[in-house]
Parts: sequence; C-alpha cells; structure tokens
Amino acid sequence: MPVPTLPGITAKTVSTPRLTTRVLFSGPEGGVPVLFLHGNASSATFWEETMLALPPGYRGIAPDQRGYGDADPEKHIDATRGTGDLADDALALLDHLGVDRAHVVGHSAGGSVIWRLLIDASHRFLTVTLAAPGSPYGFGGSHGVDGAPNAADFAGTGGGTVNRDFARRVSEGDRSEENPQSAPRIVMNSFYWKPPFRPTREEDLLSSLLSTHVGDQDYPGDLAVSPNWPGVAPGAWGMVNALSPKYAGDVSRLFAITPKPSVLWVRGAEDQIVGDSSFFDLVTLGTLGYLPGFPGADILQPQPMIGQTRAVLEQYQVAGGAYTEVVFADCAHTPFVEKFDEFNAVFHKHIG
Repeated sequence: MPVPTLPGITAKTVSTPRLTTRVLFSGPEGGVPVLFLHGNASSATFWEETMLALPPGYRGIAPDQRGYGDADPEKHIDATRGTGDLADDALALLDHLGVDRAHVVGHSAGGSVIWRLLIDASHRFLTVTLAAPGSPYGFGGSHGVDGAPNAADFAGTGGGTVNRDFARRVSEGDRSEENPQSAPRIVMNSFYWKPPFRPTREEDLLSSLLSTHVGDQDYPGDLAVSPNWPGVAPGAWGMVNALSPKYAGDVSRLFAITPKPSVLWVRGAEDQIVGDSSFFDLVTLGTLGYLPGFPGADILQPQPMIGQTRAVLEQYQVAGGAYTEVVFADCAHTPFVEKFDEFNAVFHKHIG
C-alpha cells in the first residue's frame, strides 16, 4: 500500500523507457525543477516537507528510486555499474518530464548517485545539494583520504555486511520495537536522527523504510566469500553492493567535468552512518571488539568518509568548481528532517 502523502504533494505513476515508479510532485508545473533523490532504506516520502517548503516558483520532483517504494519490483540495481542504473533512471525521468536542467538534491545514497550524475551529465544540473552523502569512493573498505582499498577484493563491503535479521524484518513489515538491534523502527530512530528526536510523521517514514525491496537482487543484495577479514566481499546486485568501492570508478573524473555546478554539502555533526568512524563500517565495529577475528588497528582503520568527501570537494574547487560545507550541531544523518528550518535556510539560498 502506498504511503499517504501530505496535502500539496501529488503522487503519480510515471513510466520512462527505464523504469515505472511513483514520483512525488510539488509546486507549479512550469516552476524551476528541483530533483530530490532519497537515500538507502527509504523512499521519496522522506522529501515531502522539504518539497512543500520550496520557495514560490519551484517545482519539486521526487521519485521512488529503483529498488525502493513503489518502483517496479522487477527492476533491480546492477551493482557492477556502481550507481549507474540509478543515475540513468534519474536522467530518463528528467527527459520524460521535458526537463533540460534542474537543481538536484541527494540524501545519503542519493548523494552517491549524484556523484555519478555529475560525471555523466553535469550540464543537466543548475546546482547540487548533498545531505549526508556517501563518500565518492564508496561505502566501507577503504582508507586514507584518497580512498585506497583495504583489500584487493574489497572485503568488508557490499551486501554481506548488512544485518540479515534487519533485512528480514524490513521484508516482513515489522513495526515493533522487539529485539532492538534489528528492529527497523529502533534503527531509524537511533541512526537516521539523533535521539531523542522523533519526527512528527514517524509512522509514514517507517512505512517508507519498510517499502525497501528486499532480496538477493535488491536489499541487501548478494555477496561473495572472501579470504580477507571479515570474510565477505561485494556481490553484483542491489544498492549496498553498488555502493562498494569496487564499483566506484575513477573519482578523478569529477575534476574534469564541464560545467561544474556549485555544491552545497550539509551534514550533521553526530552522524553515525556517514562519518569518519561510521557504525555501519565493519572496521569500526571490529576496532571496538564487536566482530571476531579483527586483525588489528595497525592493519585496518575505519574509512574516513568525511575526510574523503572533503578532499574530493577541495580538489573539485581547485579544478574550477565551488563548494560550501555546512555542519549542524546536535544532528545526525538526516539534517533536512532534524534541522528543518536551518537546512531550508541554506538550501534555499543555494538554489535561489
């Protein structure tokens, strides 16, 4: 069942040559387009308040991306293309809607899609806004600000790193708080935002999380066995595998793109999902003694996700681009929900 939408949001089923999915719209049809790309384990529902708060004359466009929400369940993410499938889906949607250029906004994994969109089609975007984006080098399995891999097979990344019980409970639509380590509601309220914050639309946002497509070709995807700690390497299907550094490609391509849209990077100071010691990076858990067989901090260090993103954006700026980093105190992974007014202030200035 589709998640209910707020007054002022129109939900439509849109079919492009690549994907049939639900797309949320706000604002006048002829307004300046703003494309919103949601993160992992969520859907377009997360953007509704932000869309409704757009300044007059702007048109919000937010699709349920492939593998999420009301997107065609038969369409899976080919992880060997990195985020290429989702980038191509976004461009096909803009083409279908007759949108030549748009502002683009991405949260978490949606920000990871934007890295690919910039490489493939930077001329289609007026500005870029990244809310707690994944590192351009992928999620987990790397060290140093240049994203050097920890192992040749990129062990410790991909579908095998996900808590299988959490994925099972998502597939079952579990709304309970039992066994909190794998309860979707508890995970959302512990990591998407900083406790004790609870969003007004908690039930709708939980429904959004629970609309994630689950399976070996979806979330969490498949895996490969590795001789390297922690024993798993990325597979070939689903978003978690797509975010592995194995498939990130040549990040330096970002520095050669023309034009270079200005970038606003907004994050929470207490983000435990995307950070320099992410609790979703298995090396962090190994360092803390939560996973057996950890080879030691002298061999493996947590991925410096923030440091990597900053280093890339600094090089982007040296190459002729521009970026602004905004950090909200007392905020975790979803600044446009947790710090609604503060986020909109900097966001609206950026696209204005």
